[in-house]
Amino acid sequence: MTLIIRPDYHGVPLIEQNKIRWIPIERAERQDIRPLRIGILNIMPLGEQYEMNLLNPLGLSILQIEPIWIRLESHEYKTWSQGHIDELYQSYEQATKDKPLDGLIVTGAPVEHLDYEQVNYWPEFTELITEATKSIPSTLGLCWGGFALAYLLGIPKENFAKKLFGVYELDNLSPSNPIIGALDDKFLCPQSRFAGLPDKEMENAASKNIINLLAYGEESGYTIFETPDHSQVMHIGHPEYNAGRLASEAKRDQSNPNVPPISNFDFENPSNKWRMHRNTFFQQWIHYIYTTISLKD
Repeated sequence: MTLIIRPDYHGVPLIEQNKIRWIPIERAERQDIRPLRIGILNIMPLGEQYEMNLLNPLGLSILQIEPIWIRLESHEYKTWSQGHIDELYQSYEQATKDKPLDGLIVTGAPVEHLDYEQVNYWPEFTELITEATKSIPSTLGLCWGGFALAYLLGIPKENFAKKLFGVYELDNLSPSNPIIGALDDKFLCPQSRFAGLPDKEMENAASKNIINLLAYGEESGYTIFETPDHSQVMHIGHPEYNAGRLASEAKRDQSNPNVPPISNFDFENPSNKWRMHRNTFFQQWIHYIYTTISLKD
């Protein structure tokens, strides 16, 4: 239906170019509509440019969505404009002080090669996730965000010598699931990571009812999974990426000996073959949140 954002937000021209409706916060407050407040813990490099990757699928919802941009106090945003962070982002405590969040998205971060305890913001991150699980209907972890949520459930990752990089096919393992059930039996999704989750560890966790396995790929392993109560959804791919973001990574990493040529994607003539997966996945996640909240009201 519409995004609720500030008129001076830097992405307004792109939002309008993509024909996504938006209204300013002041106008939304005058309407008798309760928007979904979706917190976005953005720890991606070049995070300002990345924001549109999430606003695109969120803005397609039939519901009003208010993105709440969240920062980590213990993280150095080296590739960001400091002014942008100060103007738009707030701490988790500030974001939840007066109103609760209805959902939380945790983005990827270029730290999958590190042990979790080596990440300087890990203590703050774990405290935030602990608080979020008490009050937020569903938390969605993307790429490293998914790895981190899995680790907190007791599932370790394994590091790769070479990056898994490309667009790969996934099998839908749960056609009746409220979030992934609307996806095709097979679908495409970008992967851009130096780590993975061992099949045996994932299957062991599923056998203990710690997680539900939702999607699997021959090259990428178990890529989408969740806690049985749907309160945490983990997607270690990058469904939110637009073709330009993936192409820029491919161009950047051409000379990196640890990054093979990107698979199944022409970065000189980028084409998005996973858009339907992205849009459907995010819309089903939003729908699940809305349904959960409605049942409580």
